Amino acid sequence: MSSYNSRNIDGQPDDGADSLALLRIAERLVEQLSFESPALVPQGEIIRTELGHSVQDGLPANRGRIRFALEAIATRVAAGSGSLVLVQEIARALEV
Repeated sequence: MSSYNSRNIDGQPDDGADSLALLRIAERLVEQLSFESPALVPQGEIIRTELGHSVQDGLPANRGRIRFALEAIATRVAAGSGSLVLVQEIARALEV
């Protein structure tokens, strides 16, 4: 993966996804994990924190940290769970 930071015409980072919308999904993920798999909440918080920094800084999110956390959650939650659906949605949006 290139370290080149591409930007849209308006100067905003071009990370392939709306950072604010992804942040909302990450917040839902943390909430869902608290019900389904409380031990995985810290992984969800990593995702939320990275996406929050992206929104605040206007820079692309750290996809490596997000990918690691998504994989940790995906391998431990039940198939068909709400948490897994949210993990897949974030992964698809960020193409990780």
